[in-house]
Amino acid sequence: MIEVINTTAQFEQIGQEWNRLLETSRSNCFFLTWEWLSTWWKHHSGERRLFVITARHGTDLVALVPLAWRPPRYPSVWPFGTLEFLGTGSVGSDYLDVIVRRHREDTVLPALAQYLTQAGSLVKLAPVREQGSLARALARHWEELGGPLRTQSTNVCPTIKLSGHDWESYLSTLSSAHRYNYRRKLKQLRNRFDVRFEMAGTQEERREALSILLSLHSLRWQNRGGSDAFLNSAAISFHEELSSLALDRGWLRLFTLRLDGQPVASLYGFQYNRTFYFYQSGFDPDWASHSVGLVAMGLAIQKALEEGAQEYDLLHGAEEYKFHWARDKHELASLELYPPDGLGMAWRAANGARHSMKEMVRNMLPERMAALLQETRRRKAVERLYVSKNHQGSHFPTPS
Repeated sequence: MIEVINTTAQFEQIGQEWNRLLETSRSNCFFLTWEWLSTWWKHHSGERRLFVITARHGTDLVALVPLAWRPPRYPSVWPFGTLEFLGTGSVGSDYLDVIVRRHREDTVLPALAQYLTQAGSLVKLAPVREQGSLARALARHWEELGGPLRTQSTNVCPTIKLSGHDWESYLSTLSSAHRYNYRRKLKQLRNRFDVRFEMAGTQEERREALSILLSLHSLRWQNRGGSDAFLNSAAISFHEELSSLALDRGWLRLFTLRLDGQPVASLYGFQYNRTFYFYQSGFDPDWASHSVGLVAMGLAIQKALEEGAQEYDLLHGAEEYKFHWARDKHELASLELYPPDGLGMAWRAANGARHSMKEMVRNMLPERMAALLQETRRRKAVERLYVSKNHQGSHFPTPS
């Protein structure tokens, strides 16, 4: 039986059942937990309407498609509403996906695809794993039903495979220059200061550590055009509530690096299902010459190893510093599923041509100009972000 959750009250009631299902699914990751997505909904839903598809065998929950309906933002791209994953947008979710009980995929996914095609909406699934996601499998069933599909590679998540390593054996996998630099910087700090790397373990410690993170992150980015990570009160409220929930669940990893008692660097992450997710960091630019950000990262990786993590995921973004630590990566993609009718096919063709033209123009630009254009777009995107109002539960109209 397939039903749709379309009110906040229904969404709040399914939390425990949601997480039990997630633990049985091969898509199990932190960004699909009820805590992450329900907190996102509370603080970032904006004008969206819930459209969480549930599938049950009797009373047993066997699948979830965590979607919301969003009114059209760019009519030239798609003039109707869009169904998209909860968690989409500036909050920084990775590995969004369909949640299906393991070994039920072959029977449940075709039924979910059939149900979605009848909604008559564009379905945008992003960011998903390029390979191996259940969203990919759902898209294949969508195509079998005649629905046009557009896929696009979007980003990479550098990752560290920790399984089978202790700290010293992991360090041996790094370049000799990076390994030497990290050890030298840490030794210098320990020779000159009382070095403490503290993890928040109580709600009082969490509040203090989060405040320090926000301050240090802002300091780091103030001369670089700003960061969209903690841009407004909605983003800060989201992390205040989410970090509190994560602490209660034992998932929060919020570290403060102190030198002689002074906070100089912070690192914010989550440890879930034997994976450490590095979410955000900050450091005092006055201490940049001491490489306090580098030291905090190394100490966090060592802590993750000691706690039995099998993977340290640096999440989306191919920044150079991440690949000083990581040798592997997960690739991310965006899937656009157009309705299986003439209108859907026409819009798929039009949007494909538009994206091809943009890519051609981008490739023709000199590298420096392309980088400048990308930075300008990033700054404008930061400026456009708005403070979302908390959504009050209401019934969702059938997509059309």
